[in-house]
Amino acid sequence: MKRHFLWTFLSIFLIGIQANAQESLFGAQQITSPEIHDNSTVTFRFAAPNAKSVQITGDFLPAEKMDTPMGQMDGPGKADLVKDDKGIWSFTSTPLSPELYSYSFIVDGLKVTDPNNPFLIRDVASVTNVFLVGEGQAALYRVKDVPHGTVARRWYDSPGLGMDRRLTIYTPPGYEKSNEQFPVLYLLHGAGGDEEAWIALGRTAQIMDNLIAQGKAKPMIVVMPNGNVIQDAAPGEGNEGMYKPQFMVPKTMDGTYEANFMDIVKFVESNYQVKADKAHRAIAGLSMGGYHTMHISRYYPNMFDYIGLFSAAIMPREDATGKVYNDIDGTLKTQMDNGYKLYWIGIGKTDFLYDANKEYRAKLDSMGMPYKYVESEGGHIWRNWRVYLTQFVPQLFN
Repeated sequence: MKRHFLWTFLSIFLIGIQANAQESLFGAQQITSPEIHDNSTVTFRFAAPNAKSVQITGDFLPAEKMDTPMGQMDGPGKADLVKDDKGIWSFTSTPLSPELYSYSFIVDGLKVTDPNNPFLIRDVASVTNVFLVGEGQAALYRVKDVPHGTVARRWYDSPGLGMDRRLTIYTPPGYEKSNEQFPVLYLLHGAGGDEEAWIALGRTAQIMDNLIAQGKAKPMIVVMPNGNVIQDAAPGEGNEGMYKPQFMVPKTMDGTYEANFMDIVKFVESNYQVKADKAHRAIAGLSMGGYHTMHISRYYPNMFDYIGLFSAAIMPREDATGKVYNDIDGTLKTQMDNGYKLYWIGIGKTDFLYDANKEYRAKLDSMGMPYKYVESEGGHIWRNWRVYLTQFVPQLFN
């Protein structure tokens, strides 16, 4: 009797699960969006029979000026969709160059994601859909049939910050079975980012897998820490629970992170198979992470042989009083005198930090401090930073 009751209960339970699964399946919209055509145009569709207007906004459209906490910057453009007699709104782009793009819809003034595209990405507190077009540069962002590295989230003890903190680590293909020691790239995010930014928005794992498979990059470990010193981890991943991410949290650029960065290096060199010397350490970052990179590398002037500044914020604000910012010129000279193999600077022509980078290069020129400079199109955008990573990494540890 008990066995019969148990089987009856399990049958009802499984039928319920199946019914819910079928409801989810058949309740979904049967629309293809985005649809990528052979000529690299892309059609977007949205079902909204009662909507008065539907627009699309994305980084594949001509940029528009927008106000941000960092001043006026280029933002994603907008375009109108057209409704057919079935209530399906659509828009087809011009042919797009190979790239990873992001977009959202605006329905009667409300910004929403595409219900027919399950591929989403978070940038600070904004969630958008993404899609990949073409080969070329975009091929580096795809998952290819090549050996793959491992991405792990690890917690390290930071005595200087008084907490355990989370970071993301990429280890190259075959690391787990190897006795080899590897060089390390420390890769830092920008304001509003966290330890998830480079691996998600930056496509770091795909880039590294593909460059290593092509023989264009040495197998290396890539460490992606959280630069927000008041956080133990990304929002939703730490002990503060789920809360809305902010563009800039307190203490991010006051010298605290730079002064305690060696806690991260010590953890990596104690727990991973690494070559723990200057010749096998690199550090790079975008925007705020470029700022951190510049100051960490000169504050510890004999730690890194490879330095990369991607659209970097440069000099500290007047209210930044951390000891890290003492004698900037003197520590830069010490860094130069100690020697390094690569000091790499990349910036977009319309980046709001362009002038600051120009002034910084003038300072380096006046000191006779060598560097390599790359100037690209566009502004303060992930499209540039992904490209910079693909240009920087092949130059490491040669």
